[in-house]
Amino acid sequence: MKGLKEQILESVQQDLAEIEVALTENLEPYLSMVSHVAKYIMFSGGKRIRPLLMVLSARLCGYKGNYDKTLSVVFEYLHAATLLHDDVVDDAAVRRGNPVAHSIWGNPATVLVGDFLLARSIAIAAKTDSVPIIDILAHTTAQMSEGEIQQLLHRGDLAVDEADYTEVIRRKTACLIQAACQVGALLAGAPEKQVEALRDYGYQLGIAFQMADDILDYTADTRILGKPIGTDLREGKLTLPVIYALNQATGEDRRRLEIAIRDMDMMEADFETVLKLIKKYGGIVYTRKRAQEHIEQAKTCLDMFGPSQPRKLLEQLADYVLIRQM
Repeated sequence: MKGLKEQILESVQQDLAEIEVALTENLEPYLSMVSHVAKYIMFSGGKRIRPLLMVLSARLCGYKGNYDKTLSVVFEYLHAATLLHDDVVDDAAVRRGNPVAHSIWGNPATVLVGDFLLARSIAIAAKTDSVPIIDILAHTTAQMSEGEIQQLLHRGDLAVDEADYTEVIRRKTACLIQAACQVGALLAGAPEKQVEALRDYGYQLGIAFQMADDILDYTADTRILGKPIGTDLREGKLTLPVIYALNQATGEDRRRLEIAIRDMDMMEADFETVLKLIKKYGGIVYTRKRAQEHIEQAKTCLDMFGPSQPRKLLEQLADYVLIRQM
């Protein structure tokens, strides 16, 4: 019997192939530097979940046009732009198992290509002649930037709680997935209730998606994850597994966690100790439980739609978020 990932991929194979073509075609007329850097980040293992969500959301709402694949690349461009910028800010070394772009082309070129992708996204969206779509994308871009700034300000901050964390991931991750689903519905000319339902589905899915990512940062195989596990902690980023464990720990265990969080030059042995404490105090189990709750809420948002292949795929994608390995 085929696994969930294989079932999804088989059903969307043609859509993904068309998205790949659109990603390339919308970069072709521009400077070779732009194409080289953009393709390097986008074609090194991305899952295309965001553009696929836009396409499926439009189809769920009855879209029959031919601009959905082109518009969907906006969400991959915006995501790629944030990855380019984030890696420079974090001084990262590896992304998806490959050297980061700025280690090859330098910081100035990498940042400027990220800026280009942001601008290109707005240009593609403008061709819809839809003010609501353009407004959503502009607002989303601002939210993503605010999320990164907020995370930067909270580095190593032991006072960060679950509410703070949720607000960061809402801006940093969930808002782009939410926008993809919402824009798909708007492109289809869907009634307001359907637009709102898909917006809410995207929000819940986006929160669960980032929580799952934060679990993987402590549990995944480094070869599959494409970067060293514990990268967030080493960069001083407090994610939910750590926040929960820190709140549950007492005495010497809490003190050891606090020291580790403040240590930007953490040794492997120290990280292993922290990982044991996170597991001991249920940080990973709790985060998985919270992610599952958001996945169930996401699927509930689709209840207003009748049975269809797009709805089935959106439900399957929600389930896949928590079982994926990278």
